[in-house]
Amino acid sequence: MANRFRNLMLAAFLVGGGIAAGFILSNNLNLQSVLHAQESLLSPHSTIPESPFVSVASKVVPAVVSIEVKRRVSTGDSNAYGDLFHRFFPDAPNGSTRKRSTEIPASGSGFIIDREGHILTNNHVVAEASDITVRLADHRTFKAKLLGHDPFTDIAMIKIEGRDLPVADLGNSDDMRVGDWAIAIGNPLGELEGSLTVGVISAKGRAGLNIGNEPGEGPGYQDFLQTDASINFGNSGGPLCNIKGQVIGINTAINPAGQGIGFAIPINIAVKLQGKLAAGGPIAHGFLGILPQEITDELAEGKGLKDKNGVLVNSVTPGTSASEAGIRQGDVLTEFNGQKIASVGQFRRVVADAPLGSRLAVVLVRDGAQKDVSVVLRARPEDRVAQTPETEGSTNWLGLKVDNISGSQNARGRKSADDAVVTGVVVTVVDEGSPAEEAGIQEGDVIQEVNGASITSTVDFAGALKKAKGSRKPVVVLVNHQGATQYVALKPKA
Repeated sequence: MANRFRNLMLAAFLVGGGIAAGFILSNNLNLQSVLHAQESLLSPHSTIPESPFVSVASKVVPAVVSIEVKRRVSTGDSNAYGDLFHRFFPDAPNGSTRKRSTEIPASGSGFIIDREGHILTNNHVVAEASDITVRLADHRTFKAKLLGHDPFTDIAMIKIEGRDLPVADLGNSDDMRVGDWAIAIGNPLGELEGSLTVGVISAKGRAGLNIGNEPGEGPGYQDFLQTDASINFGNSGGPLCNIKGQVIGINTAINPAGQGIGFAIPINIAVKLQGKLAAGGPIAHGFLGILPQEITDELAEGKGLKDKNGVLVNSVTPGTSASEAGIRQGDVLTEFNGQKIASVGQFRRVVADAPLGSRLAVVLVRDGAQKDVSVVLRARPEDRVAQTPETEGSTNWLGLKVDNISGSQNARGRKSADDAVVTGVVVTVVDEGSPAEEAGIQEGDVIQEVNGASITSTVDFAGALKKAKGSRKPVVVLVNHQGATQYVALKPKA
């Protein structure tokens, strides 16, 4: 018995010793592997994997240019201290009031697209420039000529004369997917040439952005790529590239209120205009003559629409293609030139790209019924995207008090686009927390329409509300606010 116990203990000792030896050997091997790896990384002869962005930089940066422009502007009194002097001595005789002009510098970026020296950039970089200087990454400097520019898309083309010019490879922006690598290159702040930042494509098809100096300004044609690759002032006009080093966008704007929010024009838009820009001729885009509005759930319900597809006609400019085709305020356009309409941004792009002078089919919904009309597009006017009427903009179950428009109020300039006096009722009181307040209606607004019925007096308004009160659907009213009209859906309180 004792011998058997001894044998078992010996066997257990041998097994335990073998396991311990195995652990020691294994740990020693792992330690040797780690030490060997560290020695390899620290060795001067070791090779570290190269960043994929190095090849992008070497391929694209040479073709990226810095653009310095000068714009000539008029100054006031030729005496620099004239304004200050006359502020304190207003009765003193005025000296020279002759206007002088001065040149204001600005900067941006661009990229060379062919050996002939054609360069793509933003229109806002070179617009109204009296002098354009281009500097390459190899420090060569050239005077550039503005060939063609298009404020509607914010794209321009300039040209330099030089030899052995580096060229950027253009890609296909339609192939980009959200999450793909995005590399922005340019001249941020006007002094950091050849800067490269990396991010991803954050979104596609961004539209309806206020990216100008004033609210509502910015290119009318908006189909932006959004990226979190850092874009700063001075990057405008530079390339946004994919991981292959191909240009897939033109860096255009940032959102100064946020970080990691930049926008680029898809390169495919520039490719479409490339020939016209190089020729220097005018760039003509289709213009229908309506002010479109997005359809909300409440507006769709209030107007009895099956879905939110299409755009609501907020106003129609007299004498335009839309007016001549019989399109009316309040219509819902669901199809244009064979393409389904999904949003205001997409609608504007479809119209802008449509052929001019040809008869095009339009499908609309009016009073719940589909209607087919045709339009002949003309080129859009240069001054504005769409005209709006030049007008100014009772406690009831919607939370409103209204009054008739008096003659004196009419005389203050309430006029429609065709110079006719606006009819409707003036909002005098808006109850706090009411459906009217929640919809954004303010005192002084003019209500011109309720559920499709024109309003000319408080009697019309009361009758329209009485008719709508029994329905649970939102009430759709046309509101004129400081010269702009907008359809608003008022959801009655339960």
